[in-house]
Amino acid sequence: MDLLPAEASSEIVKKHRFRSLKMVDLNYEEVLSDVPYGADYGKLDNGLRYYVRLNSKPKMRAALALAVRVGSVLEEEEERGVAHIVEHLAFSATKKYTNHDIVKFLESIGAEFGACQNAVTSSDETVYELFVPIDKPELLSQAISVLAEFSSEIRVSAEDLEKERGAVMEEYRANRNANGRMQDAHWLLMMEGSKYAERLPIGLEKVIRTVSPETVKRFYTKWYHLQNMAVIAVGDFSDTKSVVELIKTHFGGKVLATDYMEIPKFVVPSHEEPRISCFVESEAAGSAVMISCKSQVDELKTVKDYRNLLVEAMFYHAMNQRFFKMSRKKDPPYFSCSVAADVVVQPIKAYIMTSSCKEKGTLYALESMLTEIARVRIHGFSERETSVARASMMSEIESAYLERDQVQSASLREEFLHHFLRGEPVVGIEYEAQLQKTILPRKLLTSLIYRYVFECYILMVALLFDVVDISASEVSKYSENFRTTHSCVIKTIEPRAAATVDDLKNIVLKINSLEKDGNISPWDEEHIPEEIVTLKPNPGSVVQESEYSNIGVTELILSNGMRVCYKHTDFLEDQVLFTGYAYGGLSELPESEYFSCSMSSTIAGEIGIFGYRPSVLLDMLAGKRAEIGTKLGAYMRTFFGDCSPTDLETAFQLVYQLFATGVVPGEEDIKIVMQMSEESVNAQERDPYTVFANRVREINYGNSYFFRPTRISDLRKVDPFKACEYFNKCFKDPSTFTVVIVGNIDPDIARPLILQYLGGIPRPSEPILKYNRDDLKGLPFTFPTTITREVVRSPMVEAQCSVQLCFPVELKNEKMMEDVHFIGFLSKLLEAKIIQVLRFKHGQIYSAGVSVFLGGNKPSRVGNARGDISVNFSCDPDVALALVDLALDEILRLQEEGPSDADISTVLEIEQRAHENGLQENYWWLDRILHSYQSRIYSGDVGTSFAVQDESRIDVRKILTPVTAQQSLQKTLPFPCKKQYTVVILMPQASRFERLKSFITDAKVQVGFGGMVVLGFCIWRYARRSSES
Repeated sequence: MDLLPAEASSEIVKKHRFRSLKMVDLNYEEVLSDVPYGADYGKLDNGLRYYVRLNSKPKMRAALALAVRVGSVLEEEEERGVAHIVEHLAFSATKKYTNHDIVKFLESIGAEFGACQNAVTSSDETVYELFVPIDKPELLSQAISVLAEFSSEIRVSAEDLEKERGAVMEEYRANRNANGRMQDAHWLLMMEGSKYAERLPIGLEKVIRTVSPETVKRFYTKWYHLQNMAVIAVGDFSDTKSVVELIKTHFGGKVLATDYMEIPKFVVPSHEEPRISCFVESEAAGSAVMISCKSQVDELKTVKDYRNLLVEAMFYHAMNQRFFKMSRKKDPPYFSCSVAADVVVQPIKAYIMTSSCKEKGTLYALESMLTEIARVRIHGFSERETSVARASMMSEIESAYLERDQVQSASLREEFLHHFLRGEPVVGIEYEAQLQKTILPRKLLTSLIYRYVFECYILMVALLFDVVDISASEVSKYSENFRTTHSCVIKTIEPRAAATVDDLKNIVLKINSLEKDGNISPWDEEHIPEEIVTLKPNPGSVVQESEYSNIGVTELILSNGMRVCYKHTDFLEDQVLFTGYAYGGLSELPESEYFSCSMSSTIAGEIGIFGYRPSVLLDMLAGKRAEIGTKLGAYMRTFFGDCSPTDLETAFQLVYQLFATGVVPGEEDIKIVMQMSEESVNAQERDPYTVFANRVREINYGNSYFFRPTRISDLRKVDPFKACEYFNKCFKDPSTFTVVIVGNIDPDIARPLILQYLGGIPRPSEPILKYNRDDLKGLPFTFPTTITREVVRSPMVEAQCSVQLCFPVELKNEKMMEDVHFIGFLSKLLEAKIIQVLRFKHGQIYSAGVSVFLGGNKPSRVGNARGDISVNFSCDPDVALALVDLALDEILRLQEEGPSDADISTVLEIEQRAHENGLQENYWWLDRILHSYQSRIYSGDVGTSFAVQDESRIDVRKILTPVTAQQSLQKTLPFPCKKQYTVVILMPQASRFERLKSFITDAKVQVGFGGMVVLGFCIWRYARRSSES
C-alpha cells in the first residue's frame, strides 16, 4: 500500500526516504568491517596502502593525500623539530622538482598553495594534502607523482635547508603567542612522564636554526618507508581502476625497504593525584579553566563499541546543553563552558572541559564545573535532557544521510585518513544511519496517548531487533570519565595571578566531600514552551511576481512591502540559506548614540531576540536544524539563516518572531552582558595583535569614533534600554527588507510559508528606519596623503612581529565594474609575487596575504569608491624593515616592468578554478545574488544586474595580459607605489636596558649627550672655582 499521495512534494519524499530506512537486526558482538566502505582499497608489494573512491562533489576535482605514520615523537633530542622541517622541505625540492617547482605547478593549474595544498605534522603522523582539478588527463597523474616524490625523494641539501629555516622559524614564532604558550603548558602537564611531553611538533628554536642537512636526511631515510604510508585519492574520476593504475605507476617501482623499523609505541603513564597548575599569561584573552582526564583509547571494532560511542555522544550533547543554561543564569560562574573528547596521541584519549570566565573568577568557575559533573554522577540526567540529546543526534544523522551523495571529497578523504592512522572503521553513512535509527529511540511525544503507542512501538522494536534502549542513567555514567582521580589535569589561566594551587586543591577536596555525602541537589529544569509562534499570523499576499530565468530565481513583492527572491538548487539535499537586508545602519547615528546602539545586537542576543531566552530556545529547537542570526553594520542591517528544508517553517517562524516581538532588557541580563563586554575590552587591551590592528585602523581611516577601539569608558556610556530600543526598530518594518533564499526548497512548500510568516509580519502605519541608499551618511574615513611609517611597540612575553603595508585605492564611477574585477585579479597577483620573493627567494616568512577593503563606502549608485589594498605578513622583528623594502621593490617592479605571461596565466587559472567551485555552492549563489541587488547598476532587474557583473568578469579575463595588469597597477595604486603608503609594524617593547642602549647609540642623542657632558664639566669647574674663592 502506498502511504504517500501521488503528488507528494520532493522534500517530503526525501524525508520519507530516511524515515522509511530499514532498521538492522542488531548483533552487538558483530565485528565492523575492516574494509573501508566505498573504496578501492589495497596494498602494493612494497607495503604502500591505497584508498581510491569515486565522488562527484565538487565536479572535476580530486582530494589527494599521502599519510605517513611518522611524527615528532620519533625524534631524538638533537632532532626536535626535524619531522616538521621534512614536511617543509617536501614543497621546496625533490629529485624531480626543484626551487619550489611543486608550488609553481600547483598554482599553474589553479590549485592555490595554502590550506588545501599543504601538510601538517603532529606527534604521531605527517599528512600531505593536495586538492587539484582533473579536467585534463595529465593533471591527476602529475599530482600523484608529486605525492610519490614526497614519499622517498625529498631533497635535503644545505641550500634547501637554509631557504626553509626562516619559514619554519616564523611558524615557530607564531606558535609562541599566548594561545600557543597556554596549549603547550597544558600539553606538558598531560603528557608528563612520557616522550610525548618532550616532543612538541614545532620543535626547538636551537634545532631549527642549527640542525644539519645530514641530521634531517638521516631522520627522513630512517622513518619514511612505504610500509608506514598510504595514498588516498577521492574525486570525480571516471573509474577507480585507472586511478589505482596511476598509483602503481608512480609508487610501484619503489622497492620494499630492507632496513625497515617498526614504529615504536610510547606509553603515557596514568596518575591518581590530579596535576594542578595556575598559569599566568599576561596576554591571555581572558580567564579560563581547563580540566583534562586521560584514558586509553577505546577500540571501535564491534556494533557494541559503536553503540557505546553513541551513548558517549549523547552525554556530550546533554552536558553541553546544561553548561549553556548555567552560563545564562543569574550571577553565572562562567561566560561559556563545554565538554568534549579527542584522541590526542595514538594511545590516549582526553576528556576535556573548558570554560571562560570573568577575571578573578576561576575558582568559582572550577567549583561550578566540578559540581555539575558530580551532580550528574549523583542524580543523572533527566529524561527530557536525554530526549533532547537523542533528537539532536537523530537530526544530525538524518541530514548526513540525505546528503550522502553530496559529501565533499575532502571529508571522505578525512575518513580514510582516520582508517589508516587510527584504525577507525569506515562503514558508510547508510549503515551508520541504520545503526543509529535502530539504537537511538525516537523523540518522545507529548500526548499521553501517543506516548503509550510509542512505548509499545519501542517495545516491539526491542523484541524484533534485540535493541537495548539507551537510558538516561547509562548516558550519565560517562561522567565517571571526569573524576579527578582519573589521570586528571586541572589548570587555570589568568592574566594576573589570583588563584593558587592550594585554592584549586581545596575546591577539588570540597566537591569530592559534597559528592561523597550526597550534598548536591538535583538539577532544576526550566519550563519549555511547545510552540515558537503561539498564534499564527494572517498570511500576506503576492502583489508582484517576476521570473529571472538567466539565474533561475523567482522574485515576489509581498503585501507588506517585503521583497523575497528564491532560487532552488540541488547542491545539498539538506540546506537552505537565506539573508535579509535593509539599508540604513550605524552611520546614521550621532556620536552620542553610537556606542549604545553599536552594542544593541550583542545585548539583544543575550536576552533573546525571538521572544524566548536563548537557554529556553535551545530546548525548543532540539531535533531541528534552524539557525538565525542578526548583524548591524555601518550601512545595512541584516538577518541570516541556515536550515534544513524540512525545518523551513521553524526558520521562518523565528524570522517572524524577530520582527513581531520586542527585546526588553532585564537588570540581570544587562549585568551579564556588560560584564562580558568589559572582560572582552580588557582582553583586547592586553593582546598585542589587537592593539596593533586598532592602531592600523586609526592611521589608515582616521580618529573617528567609528574606527576608534572601544574603551571601558565607552562601555560606561552604554544605555541598554536605548540599545534594545534601537534593535527593535532595526527589525520592525518588513517593507524595508529584501530577502534572498537559496537552497533545496520546493516552491510548493516554501511559498505558503513565505506568505504566512514573512508576508504575515505586520507593516507599521509609518515607515521605520526607511532610507534611500543614495542618501546614506558616509563613514568619515581619510587615508594619509603622504608616506607614514610607524612602529607599534607592545609588551610581549615572547617576541612577535607583524607587518601591514597599505596603499590607498580610488575606483572611478565610470569604470567601477571593470576596476572591481581588475583589483581582485591584482590582489592575487601581488600575493603570489610577494610570497615568491619573501618566502621562496629569501626564506624569511611563512605566508603573506593581500586583501582589498572597499567596505567603507556607502552603497550609493553614484560617486567614486575609496578603499585600500593591504599586504600582511609576520616575520622576525630584526628583518621587518628590510622585508617591507623588498615588498615595495617587488610591487614597484611590477608597476614598471609588469608581470610575466606565466604570472597572468597562474592568476587566471586560480580565479577560474575558484569560480568553478563556487558555481556548485549555495553560499556562492547567495552572495552573488545579494551583490546583484546591492550593485550600483541594479535598477529593479536583478537578472540584468547579475548578467552585467558576470559579463564584466569575462571581459576582464579576456583583456588581462601583462601589459593591462601593469597599467592597472599604475592606475589603481599610487604610482610609483613608494610615494604614498602606510606601513605599521608590531614590535616587542624593548627592555629598559635595550632602550637605554638605543638611547646612547643614537647619533643625535650622542651629540646632545656629549654637549651635556661638556656643559656639566664647565658647571663643575665653575662651581669648584667659586668654592675655592
